[in-house]
Amino acid sequence: MRARVYDVAIETPLERLPRLSTRLGNEVLLKREDLQPVFSFKLRGAYNKIASLTPAEQQRGVITASAGNHAQGVALAAQRLAIRAVIVMPTTTPAIKVDAVRMRGAEAVLIGDTYDEAFLHAKQLELEQGLTYVHAYDDPDVIAGQGTIAMEILRQHRGPIDAIFVPVGGGGLLAGIVAYVKHLYPEIRVIGVEPDDAACLRAALDAGERVRLPQVGIFADGVAVRQVGEEPFRVVRDLVDDVVLADADAICAAIKDIFDDTRSIAEPAGALAVAGMKVYIEREQLRGKTLVAIDSGANMNFDRLRHVAERADLGEQREALLAVTIPERPGAFQSFCQQLGRLSVTEFNYRYGRDDEAHIFVGVGLSEGSKQQKELIARLEAAQLAVVDMTHNEMAKLHVRFMVGGRAAAANERLFRFEFPERPGALMQFLTKLGGRWNISLFHYRNHGAAFGRVLAGIQVLEQDAVEFSRFLTELDYPYREETSNPAYPLFLR
Repeated sequence: MRARVYDVAIETPLERLPRLSTRLGNEVLLKREDLQPVFSFKLRGAYNKIASLTPAEQQRGVITASAGNHAQGVALAAQRLAIRAVIVMPTTTPAIKVDAVRMRGAEAVLIGDTYDEAFLHAKQLELEQGLTYVHAYDDPDVIAGQGTIAMEILRQHRGPIDAIFVPVGGGGLLAGIVAYVKHLYPEIRVIGVEPDDAACLRAALDAGERVRLPQVGIFADGVAVRQVGEEPFRVVRDLVDDVVLADADAICAAIKDIFDDTRSIAEPAGALAVAGMKVYIEREQLRGKTLVAIDSGANMNFDRLRHVAERADLGEQREALLAVTIPERPGAFQSFCQQLGRLSVTEFNYRYGRDDEAHIFVGVGLSEGSKQQKELIARLEAAQLAVVDMTHNEMAKLHVRFMVGGRAAAANERLFRFEFPERPGALMQFLTKLGGRWNISLFHYRNHGAAFGRVLAGIQVLEQDAVEFSRFLTELDYPYREETSNPAYPLFLR
């Protein structure tokens, strides 16, 4: 407890989650880093780094680039030490985070649409103004500060611990914890957890060297990092026992799990370790083990709660989404409902399509998880109804379920999912680059309270224009995925 981080950080509790422990058949303990003064563990590493600077370096001030928890950690650390702090943030950063930085006396500089642009500007200011850059994870002092979490865990729980689950972005938190734990108790398994769409450490371990992902998902924005840090990778590559991946639905379910036991709301990155722990328990069929998960933060935008609530039941396998084709004749709908039995319908979308058949998008509540879902699908198919499982179809969950109700026969149409930065002019930039070359035949947008909006667009592209259109997508530089072959497309939109 003599470490410098406790000038600003608190020793957070290690709480048992009774409901989740009972449900999973294991002793589940949650390290509550969401209770720190900035609602995140990032304060530990930021303060340890800044406090270790020479008096001359402190007098010149510090700088960092961040749109999240690290920014608030640096701001509070600098405020406590009475030194200047400059935080460079993308213009897409939610106002609540910008205001939080400024309230702690730091200078917030807004520039660019992405973290990469903010980082480049911060490095330029570092040179021009003689500031010291405080990296979010790629720094030995930052890593050591995060490692104090492991010290607390081992002191707070005197009994045996079988595994500790750690969320991974750039790897600083994992490096600090695995180095400390393995030095004292090498038998404790330390397991990193990454989102399946931002698995930079998993990619690096598979390749044997750091690799840069072409793009990452943004739902768990606190860990949306394209490349694991150099110093963290050096530390963890030979020490970490495993890295497991969790999808967005599993993270939403974990947010709900934490809420059910603590009545607190974790941000997606904060609940990531719990999501990964559940994946690991199911994969390894663990029973009777003592498992620790780190709740790394609670800086959740209120607007995102709608999306979390929509997806939590899917992540917990309490809901299935199905596309069912029924004959377009009297009594067919009643026959379909009979196959559902006593299962509750959570969602139902239908529109007349053809004279001989109709397609239904239906949500069904489950009490016995995937086993019950498989039984229902088998029952529907036995009744000669065609079924396509949409439960894990991202396009269907994000867009199609809200669009059922009409079709169009647009010639040469290709379907794409885009992530648009949430800033004025993002749509106009898209339309300007598109120009008059290709026609937009479908457009659906949803905001989930994040820095990016989700867009589904149909664009009519002639075969001879394919090369030019690919060039347009590259120059646009918005993350995208083509969905023309997605089974939900011909069933409900085309």
